[in-house]
Order: sequence, then structure tokens, then C-alpha cells
Amino acid sequence: MKSKTTDKPRIHVAVVESDPLRLVGLRALLGGEPDFELVPASLEEAAAQHEAGVVMIGGQPENSLFAVLDRLRATRPDLRVLLTVAEMTDETALTAIASGARGCIDETTSQAELAHALRIVNQGGTWASRRVLATFIEQSNASCGRVLRRAQLTSRERQVLEMLVEGRSNKEIAVPLGIEERTVKSHVAKLMRKVGVQNRISLSVQAIKHSLVSAGVN
Repeated sequence: MKSKTTDKPRIHVAVVESDPLRLVGLRALLGGEPDFELVPASLEEAAAQHEAGVVMIGGQPENSLFAVLDRLRATRPDLRVLLTVAEMTDETALTAIASGARGCIDETTSQAELAHALRIVNQGGTWASRRVLATFIEQSNASCGRVLRRAQLTSRERQVLEMLVEGRSNKEIAVPLGIEERTVKSHVAKLMRKVGVQNRISLSVQAIKHSLVSAGVN
């Protein structure tokens, strides 16, 4: 008879770290969580890994960390990225989310918090305090409100947007719509231009806030 833990779907985490010992530490920290599979990856490898549920980036100074995030998202804007930082502040978390990360967490966090953050990000959610998310939404609203009221979306763009809000990747959007991933990328880019935002998280937040998607989307 199989144990309950073996029935859990495994979460593939690509770890981009400047210090290889950090990967050893992360594996030890998550040793009691058998559903995680942590594998080392360079930036290029992380961008190419379509099976990765989450990409963790850490072990670098804050400025370098955001530069790495920008490079990765330029290639794969659909990747769910969790940043780990040496000193966690609301400003750092806010900058991370505004830059397109799915979350930001202190590198000295507990096993339970890290596991919870990885699961939230893997499911397409955002890991941040309510205070940080409220500030992010407020700042986004200030710059996007008038643009959104003028936005005219096609029926296909609305379909893509609803799936994007659900946290789906480009591939997960493309398959049910019967289109190519590059076509999804094109739709998302057009949506961001129409709405006046720079990343997918901001686009999702504004879509929900201003009812650009149906009420049934979570």
C-alpha cells in the first residue's frame, strides 16, 4: 500500500544559485517535503526547462538579483519565479513583484514557510504579505485606471486574459485554444500594451480589479 506522500504530484524546482552549497542547504531544509524535486540550473537552463513549476533565484546582491530576473523574463515571461534575498523588506518584495517575480522570501526562512511559498507560486499564485500586495495594487491602479477604461479587447484576447488570470503558462493557454505558444506570447504582449503594464502579474491584477475578465475567474 502506497503512502499518502507518494501520491502527491511532484513540484519541479529549478534552482539558480551562485553558491552551489545553497542548493545543498535548500535540499536539507525541504528534506521532510517529499513532493519537491530541486535541481541546479544555470539561467539559460532555467529558461529552457518547460517542466519546471518554479524557478528559484538567489545567492546574489539585490541589484544583481533583479538583473538576473529581467534577463530570465525577457526569454520566458511565463516562468513562475521566486526570489530569495538576504534581507527581506516590504520595498524589496514590492520591487520583486513589480519586476515580474511571483514572490520574494528571506533566505533564512523556515521549512514550513518556504514549502508554502513554493506551493503557492507553483499553483500560479503570488507569495507576499497582504500589505505588500495592497501597496502594489494601489500603485498599479494609479497608473493604469484611465488606460483600462479605454482598452478594447478582442474575444481572443479576453480568452487569453482569463486563462492568464488563472495562473496558466503560455503552453497551458495555447493547448485548449488550439494555437501556438508564440501566438499566446503575442496576445499577452498586446494586452500589456493596451492595459499599460509591464508584466503578467500587473496585467492579472488590473484585469480582476477592473472586471476585464468574467466573474467566474478566481
